[in-house]
Amino acid sequence: MDASPGRYFYPDQYSNPANPLAHYESTAPEIWRQTGGRVTHFVAALGTSGTFMGTARRLRELNPAVHLIAVQPDGPYHALEGVKHMETTRLVPGIYDASLADTVLEVTSEDAFAMARRLARSTGLLVGISAAANVAAALRVARELREGTVVTILCDSAARYLSERFWEETDLIEGAGI
Repeated sequence: MDASPGRYFYPDQYSNPANPLAHYESTAPEIWRQTGGRVTHFVAALGTSGTFMGTARRLRELNPAVHLIAVQPDGPYHALEGVKHMETTRLVPGIYDASLADTVLEVTSEDAFAMARRLARSTGLLVGISAAANVAAALRVARELREGTVVTILCDSAARYLSERFWEETDLIEGAGI
């Protein structure tokens, strides 16, 4: 790269302001439109943190009362690929602002696996582990509400995980905490 700097581009999604800006300008307005402005809770996992940062900032501008919930693994050793446990990660994204989240919910790898299986079996949605973690957290939030509109993001597909053994395991959804 040093020999021909013009031939390569490194987007650096962890520090590039275009990452959250894309969600600020597109994801949040889409959520706002599709819910008719009724979104009360936004739930999203922290990976690069771009989805959460950009969407949350715009939703907060549109409705200062919207509750912003960040999702992370329950500890530093987890199987939620692409999702960061911010307190212990070696690479905290430069675009991440911890003060934006009203709440941080932790999801276990096992709960995310169970949710991925549940979504595949009951809805036909083949989502990845981080999307499943988002749904598990969003359902937790929804169970505690008397009323409201909870929105999350299904940010990955199961394509990379089809050979993983968690698909073969059986579980009792009620006992999995989701």
